[in-house]
Amino acid sequence: MSEFLLAAAGFVLAMTALGLVRALRGPGDADRMMAAQLLGSGSIGALLLGGLGIGDRSVIDVSLTLAVLAAFASIAFVTFAPRDADRDEAP
Repeated sequence: MSEFLLAAAGFVLAMTALGLVRALRGPGDADRMMAAQLLGSGSIGALLLGGLGIGDRSVIDVSLTLAVLAAFASIAFVTFAPRDADRDEAP
C-alpha cells in the first residue's frame, strides 16, 4: 500500500508542476495567485500522500502548516491587491 501512496504522491507532484506553466504565463495577478494556490494545494496533497506512504507523522504536520499559510496568503492577496476598475464593470 505504501508503494501506491508514494506513486500517487509522485503523480500529484508531476501534475502540480505542470501548473507552474500557468503561474509563469498568467495574464493577470489574480490568475497568477490562483496558479500559486494550485501549486500549494498540489504540494500539500503530495506531502500528505508521501507522509502516509512512509509513515512519518512530521511530514503530515508540515503539510498541514503549509495549508494554513496558503490560506493566509490568499486572504492577504484579496485584502491588499489593487482593484482593476476595468474588470469590475460588466460589458
